[in-house]
Amino acid sequence: MSTITHLPPPAASRTRPVVIALHCSGASGRQWRQLAERLGDGAEVIAPDFFGSGSRGHWPGEHPFALTDEAALVVDIIDACQGPVHLVGHSYGGGVALRAAVERSTRIASLSLYEPTAFNVLKATGPDGQAHLAEIRGLAHDVEQACLDGNTQSAARRFVDYWNGDGSWAAMSPETRTDLMRYVPKACLDFRALIDEPMPLVAYKRIHGRLLLLRGEHAPGPTEAIVRKLTSFMKPAAVLTIAGAGHMGPLTHTDAVARTIAAHIAVEEHAVAENRNAVFAAAA
Repeated sequence: MSTITHLPPPAASRTRPVVIALHCSGASGRQWRQLAERLGDGAEVIAPDFFGSGSRGHWPGEHPFALTDEAALVVDIIDACQGPVHLVGHSYGGGVALRAAVERSTRIASLSLYEPTAFNVLKATGPDGQAHLAEIRGLAHDVEQACLDGNTQSAARRFVDYWNGDGSWAAMSPETRTDLMRYVPKACLDFRALIDEPMPLVAYKRIHGRLLLLRGEHAPGPTEAIVRKLTSFMKPAAVLTIAGAGHMGPLTHTDAVARTIAAHIAVEEHAVAENRNAVFAAAA
């Protein structure tokens, strides 16, 4: 069985394909445990925590936070690995994955994204995209204003109920709510970084590797629009809908999402193995 790590072992010891899995806002690398189980011993799963999540400290505030600051750790992990890597991202993690993939475009074996919140993409989707972006700006404003007022409970409730559905906050355990109240000020930085991301849409065409785009059957309008735009622009290998799921599909429909992503990675690894065997046969 694969186990989740936060940093790669020395490159010289790596013998398995590397999967870097990036979590959504408010979660941690542990989100991808079932994906690691699904991949088994056939892959090394690295699932780093973002700033303010899991065991990682908060953003130090050395300068205005940007998406490239979050992606820096992912880029470092890619650089420490031998050969191309498989990138996986959900929501905010999908936005970070896109940024890291552009920065290391030739090192990506495959890219699996579940409703990436790449809000900068909405700026290139016409009037409908602008309406969706206004909706996200309104959400971000509400969360940030509540944090500024010192009401982190209200901020976390607004954030959770938007992405999970009305009433989700009330249904959570007190412990989970406490964790999210502690995290939610970082969500304000996430929103700004995603909306203000300067990467032009055309840059995503530089990314090598097979792309899988996933969305929930009940995806929110903004993320559905992002998936639709990325589909038309990037020409992914597959675009799939997870039946019954919403934006939080990787957490609510864990097995279906993990199974789909694992299959996508397996197809790429099979192609790599076939190419390698063809090279050896030609050299024989």
